[in-house]
Amino acid sequence: MRVLVIGSGGREHALCRALRLDPAVVEVHCAPGNAGIAEVATLHQVTPTDGAAVTALAERLGADLVVIGPEAPLVAGVADAVRAAGIACFGPSAEAARVEGSKAFAKDVMTAAGVPTARAYTCTTQEEAAAALDAFGAPYVVKDDGLAAGKGVVVTDSREEALEHARACGRVVIEEYLDGPEVSLFALCDGTDAVPLQPAQDFKRAYDGDKGPNTGGMGAYTPLPWAPEDLSERVMAEIVRPTVAEMARRGTPYTGVLYAGLALTADGPRVIEFNARFGDPETQVVLDRLETPLAGLLLACATGTLAGHPPLRWRDGAAVTVVLAAENYPADPVKGDPIAGLPVTVEGAYALHAGTTLDGTNRVVSNGGRVLNVVGTGADVAQARARAYEALEQITMRGSHHRSDIALTAASS
Repeated sequence: MRVLVIGSGGREHALCRALRLDPAVVEVHCAPGNAGIAEVATLHQVTPTDGAAVTALAERLGADLVVIGPEAPLVAGVADAVRAAGIACFGPSAEAARVEGSKAFAKDVMTAAGVPTARAYTCTTQEEAAAALDAFGAPYVVKDDGLAAGKGVVVTDSREEALEHARACGRVVIEEYLDGPEVSLFALCDGTDAVPLQPAQDFKRAYDGDKGPNTGGMGAYTPLPWAPEDLSERVMAEIVRPTVAEMARRGTPYTGVLYAGLALTADGPRVIEFNARFGDPETQVVLDRLETPLAGLLLACATGTLAGHPPLRWRDGAAVTVVLAAENYPADPVKGDPIAGLPVTVEGAYALHAGTTLDGTNRVVSNGGRVLNVVGTGADVAQARARAYEALEQITMRGSHHRSDIALTAASS
């Protein structure tokens, strides 16, 4: 099987790495990729949101499957263009990807499907936003209605900060605050059926102790030793399957990853948000634990044959990833700084590239805010975490920063 992956981040490096390990895969291609992905896939220059260009590349390569990583190409309809050319594509249509492209649309789908989620108001004026904030009270949750690369959400006790975010975004969704630990669960869908991957937990704030601004994610781990044993089954029954059924009822069947960002409240799981693609950096740890070959699983989703796919198999043990971020991330990250210490030499650890490229002298340099995902694996969360941080100590990059408390509580329990 020849597989083409679209994207250039840590999620795409994890996907390409897992596909390369699949014995059914003879070629892995990625567009546009990064310096690390170049070690496991053939890179091609293409604009990821250009459906015609992506389709032409897939046809030229004779791709059997196209896997679209980021949300922007999905919302732009790249999956529609690829499928229209008769090529199997893993990723929802533009209409179905609105579950991430519009928070208001996602709320409408959840309401129609009876999915448990936070009460919310969609606001387009300052007056509406102020009234919604007063209706819910602090902590205030304000979400940009459109795509914001994981950084469009503000959770704050400051009413003025909440109003300022609403002013900057224009159209926002203001929600009640959901109290409880957050969990990410990815469900692979083929338009009718769905199967859950292993739940994970990520860390959105930039600094230790969940301080600082929201980011795209500073680390993640799986499995969750503290989570209820029936968590996946309950989420599938109460959230994923009703959503897939509602999307099919609307004539826009959902094919790809439905990413449910959840709060485990006293009343059970509640949806914080839906995303239309694999989450980053949770994908890096979830795929590390997946023993089932990835290509056949994604192809089954793309071709509507998931019901006939064997049950998923998982490796024992745990995985933890810690993000090495560039100076000034998430505000205005500095690019072009050399990275030393790769590849890491710690047993059970490796680095996935996110924001990297090669400079004129063939050195790996930073090229984004989240630069590397350092993954540690082990018999349990504590050992995986220790290996990730030991490997991180081998890497140097001027001005870089990372959190020191990823998976700390889970490792200590």
